[in-house]
Formats: sequence, C-alpha cells, structure tokens
Amino acid sequence: MFNKRKLKDVLKGPAHILYHVFIIALSAAIALSLPSAMDFIARKFLIYWTVVGNEKIFLVSIEIALAVLLIFVFNYLGRSWKDRKLSKMAQSAGLVFVSSARSFFARRRHRLIKEDLGIARDIMLVGSTGFRTFADDRGELHNVMKHCRQAQVMLLNPFSEGASIRAKSILDPEINLERFRDQINRSIDFLKELRAIQKNVRLKLYDEVPFLKMAISGDYIWIRHYHSGFDVQGMPEFVFRHNQNPGSLYVTFYEYFLKLWNNPVVPEYDLETDELVYRNLAGNEERREKFGVFSPEA
Repeated sequence: MFNKRKLKDVLKGPAHILYHVFIIALSAAIALSLPSAMDFIARKFLIYWTVVGNEKIFLVSIEIALAVLLIFVFNYLGRSWKDRKLSKMAQSAGLVFVSSARSFFARRRHRLIKEDLGIARDIMLVGSTGFRTFADDRGELHNVMKHCRQAQVMLLNPFSEGASIRAKSILDPEINLERFRDQINRSIDFLKELRAIQKNVRLKLYDEVPFLKMAISGDYIWIRHYHSGFDVQGMPEFVFRHNQNPGSLYVTFYEYFLKLWNNPVVPEYDLETDELVYRNLAGNEERREKFGVFSPEA
C-alpha cells in the first residue's frame, strides 16, 4: 500500500503537466480548424437551402416543429422559474426534505439518515406512545435513543382524556385504548432500561390530544402531523434544518418544544420511583403522585 501511494505521488506531477499540455494542444487544433470548418458548413448550408427552399410542405413542417419546440422550452423555463422560487421559499423556511415514507426502502433510508444525524447527540422527542418510534427494535429512533448523550421525551399520559380521544379517532379496528396503554407502558420500560445503564433520560407525560410528532437532533427537526382518523405513520414527514435565517421554522418548532417541556402543568415521570413529579415555574418540585402503570394482566 505504501508503494502504491508513493507511486501515485510521483506520477501526480507529470500527469498534471500532461493534462495542461493536452488542453492547450486541443484548443490550438480547434482554433486552427475553425476557418475550414465554417467554410465547409457555409457551403453545405447553401446547397441544402436551395433544395429545401422550394419544398413548401417541408418548410411548414419545420415551422410547426419549431413552434412545438418553443412551447416546450418556454413551459420548461416557466416551471423551472416557479420551482426555483418555491425552492428559495423552502430554504428560507428551513425546509430541506418532505417524504411520505410509505415504502420499505424510503423508511429504511430515513432511519439510516436519522441514525447518522442523531447518534451520540442530544435527542428531544414529542410523540403519542413512542413504541413504533423508539421502543420497538424496528423503530426509526431505536438505535439513536440507545446511543444518544441525553434524551428529553414527551409521551401521552395513558390514563388521560387525550389518549382516549386519540385512540377512538383512529379508524383501524386494531387500535384501541388498551393497546395505546400497552405501547406507552412498553416505551416507559425501554426508557427505564436506558436509565439503568446510566443514560441521561427524562420523560414527561402530557394529557392533551397529540398534535405533532416531533424529533429534534442537532440542527435537524423531523415533524409529522397527528391527523384525526389517520395513522401518523402514513402522514408526510417534514425535515427542517437550522440556518441563519431568523424566519426559519426550525426556531419556531424548537421553541414550541421548549414551551411544552417547560410547562409546569405537564408532570415529569420519575423512572426510578414510578411517580409523577409536579414542578413550579422555577423548576422546583411541589408534589408527587403515584402513577399506576398499565399492566396487560391487570
């Protein structure tokens, strides 16, 4: 390997010189051949024009073909201008990608991207049950959560009215409140496992009907909308990246998460004692309540 690398370094200088010599020689050849080439083209053009000039049908066909070609060209330029305008608007908003992620390969590609951008970083997450997101081995953030530096997670309180409304709003007959509670319980168990290996993991449980499924890692935010009656996995996913534009939606969604997380109404779940911890605006603990984690055998 050393000999190959040394040989490449030796040949790099002469190859660079030969490249420039070739470009200069090619340019000189093209310049010297231009007079002869233009003379040949002019003579051939005059010969063909004398023949074509008397063919009216041929001329009409050429005019129609040119008209169609111009229509396509101007339509293409118009669409390109509109696409460029939309692209600039998306960039100013921080939007870098939109995908439905319904196909297997698309989901796999998105999982790999999230792992590349999220592993060994801080993760902030808002979801409903969290099971298909990170608790399940096939979840798109499963490996990210296992290898992150710290995680702030917000899930539905399984005994809240919001969980009941969300479960009833999904048309899939297999989705019900009991399954919701079981998935949330399994997500809590997964977070307990992370805490047991000294991971800095915090969990909060909110009561409202879920609005956005949002994951934040570094300069990227992934967002899906919880639409009533639809599985969130089938909704399009929007990816926003932090940039220097103050109008970027990244900042808006980031502040939205912080507002939810710092809301004193939302209690923190103590992963060691299974208690809900309520704090005031200053972050000081006010009271604790025992949380009855749902059990399938109950």
